[in-house]
Amino acid sequence: MPAIPLSHHAPPSLPSNPRVAVVGNSGSGKSTLARALSRKLRVPHIELDAFRHGPNWTETPDDVFAQRAEAAADPSAGWIADGNYTILRPIIWRRASVIVWLDYPFLLSFSRLFARTITRAATRQTLWNGNRESLCAHFFTRDSLFLWNIRRSRVIRRQLPLAFAQPEHAHLQVIRFARPKQTRQWLDAIPDADATAPKA
Repeated sequence: MPAIPLSHHAPPSLPSNPRVAVVGNSGSGKSTLARALSRKLRVPHIELDAFRHGPNWTETPDDVFAQRAEAAADPSAGWIADGNYTILRPIIWRRASVIVWLDYPFLLSFSRLFARTITRAATRQTLWNGNRESLCAHFFTRDSLFLWNIRRSRVIRRQLPLAFAQPEHAHLQVIRFARPKQTRQWLDAIPDADATAPKA
């Protein structure tokens, strides 16, 4: 596995007009971190799941999905995107300057995913395009997010370092966090955009 920097090597700052892709297993907190970075840096948050999941959980066709991502990820402006979609790497990763990998232990991510799904279903929380979580779907069907998480966790951990090492991704600064505490410390150390903006 190629060497991936740990959090204590990660600088407490990001490039101007930061274009950051947040990746990691389901339940690791990709969207939570992306939203926090978006607020701190005053740049748009691109939640790729919102482009993928249409009404009634209908999957957006690949070409439309890619078009939406390409329109949102302006290569000349800052943004924070979250999601693991391999199909979008030629767009998101090519235009990004930084990858943040939340490489947390499986049991931690899975327990977070389980609690999040139960809470969303119990409260009937509305997600992208009017969708809601269904406990029946996750416990009794092949579309279960829990099963997907179990199957994909090892694949993600194995494939991501190989993808980072590809020549087309040589421009990316990759920051890997192994524990939520490391992520929080890094996030807290990043200056707010308002604090670093030039005074009028």
